Amino acid sequence: MNHHLFRDRSDAGRQLAQKLGYLEHAQPLVLALPRGGVPVGIEVAHALHAPLDLLLVRKIGVPWHPELAAGAVIDGARPRTVINEDVVRTAGVSKSELARIVEAELAKIERRRRLWLSDRPHVSVAGHSAIVVDDGIATGASARVALQAVRAEGAARVVLATPVAPAETVEMLRAECDDMVCLATPEDFTAVGIYYEDFHQVDDKEVQELLQRAPI
Repeated sequence: MNHHLFRDRSDAGRQLAQKLGYLEHAQPLVLALPRGGVPVGIEVAHALHAPLDLLLVRKIGVPWHPELAAGAVIDGARPRTVINEDVVRTAGVSKSELARIVEAELAKIERRRRLWLSDRPHVSVAGHSAIVVDDGIATGASARVALQAVRAEGAARVVLATPVAPAETVEMLRAECDDMVCLATPEDFTAVGIYYEDFHQVDDKEVQELLQRAPI
């Protein structure tokens, strides 16, 4: 069975941009979630003639099951953490363990900011229609903390844009933003990658090259 909805992330970005055209004159700012959100976000930024910046979010994984998200953390002037209390309680993660993981993930974020953005100016979200873009959303933990951080930084409007996500995740995230554009909500959602013909691992070099030709 062929699940493919998009040729690659660029194709998904162009399709998203068509649905986001109404924001072109609303001072849009595109905030991509790296790495996968960058090739999607750059297509949206070009189409809307909007600056592109990164939202650096790291998942807080349960120590003995890193793929299970206990929450997420985002950098910025005021780093923010969102904890998935149900997961923390069920997995029995202590507060000290959580604090240690958060500190480690913030250090990784800082290294990646320097690597990817170097001297590229940070764009303030204040007064902008902030469009948070990813290549797909599964649990929504990273997107949720990103949306809350963008709201806290003073965005005039917060929009979440993604090519594909489960319907229940979309419903949960609607409460965190002013508008949400999701192109597909497959009933049998399992993983983001199966909906792409080409879902290669985006590496640091690709992120750097994309940002070099992205609008500022």
